[in-house]
Amino acid sequence: MDSSELADWFADHTFDRPAVTAADVEALKRRRRISAILPSRNEEATLPAILASLADLGDLLDEVLVIDSRSEDGTADVARAAGATVVTMTDDPDTGKGGAMRVGVARMTGDVGVFLDADVVDFDPGFPLALLHTLLSDDALVFVKGFYDRPWNGSAEESESRVTGGGRVTELVARPLIARRAPLLAGFAQPLAGEVAFSRETLLDMPFVSGYGVETAHLLGVLERYGLDAMAQVDLGVRLHGHQELDALGGMALQVAAAFDIWLDGVTSDERMRTTVRRDSGGLQLHAEPVRTWLLDPPRSLQ
Repeated sequence: MDSSELADWFADHTFDRPAVTAADVEALKRRRRISAILPSRNEEATLPAILASLADLGDLLDEVLVIDSRSEDGTADVARAAGATVVTMTDDPDTGKGGAMRVGVARMTGDVGVFLDADVVDFDPGFPLALLHTLLSDDALVFVKGFYDRPWNGSAEESESRVTGGGRVTELVARPLIARRAPLLAGFAQPLAGEVAFSRETLLDMPFVSGYGVETAHLLGVLERYGLDAMAQVDLGVRLHGHQELDALGGMALQVAAAFDIWLDGVTSDERMRTTVRRDSGGLQLHAEPVRTWLLDPPRSLQ
């Protein structure tokens, strides 16, 4: 890789958060429709505030889709009450976040989409505004990923912000693998961020990867098919959300690592045994469970 190519991209395709309103972004829509997609699982606590903020954007968003992926709480009910369109997934086997995002692209009616995570606390409507404004301002762009400060303890006032630290899985798994296997993507501040604006045609015919491998696969796929100059990143400010326990992050890390093998090596399915050692009432115990990640047909196949 020519390091100057990456440096030039980083300088030209990394954007500060724009000071724009919904009306400013709407002026860029022309005749395009915009869909917001929120993959969700057990997010009844955070969804109402997020959906209320999206409603405040007026006519900018033509539809809001909540993809309810096997929730066991009132996620679907609160989403419907807020006026969102709910798509309930009962997939077997469970395709996780990647499957939910795939269904969202298949069901969306917009020409442009914006993925938004549903577990965000103090959601800022500036997230979709910044993503969409960046994408719609340049016809050469097809994929724009967000980055943000991540206060560690959920308090923007009292905690260190970690803009360079996309998270433990990002720094310990995704970034080392990017350096070794896809160095042109090294300029993305938070490659696993779930906030993304995209052209629907970009993802409609692209295979997805199940679970938490989906963001990695999107970066690899868009780079391969459209090139680095069709991609950008924009500062979203501060994002507050819960931090998962290490046990949960272990499975996520395996899925992220598997996404590289699936996309770059042509593997269609990857099952790895996640083994942990825990101390409980019976002393030191060995626990093992399979973590499966696999390639999913493009969203168009669902239509």
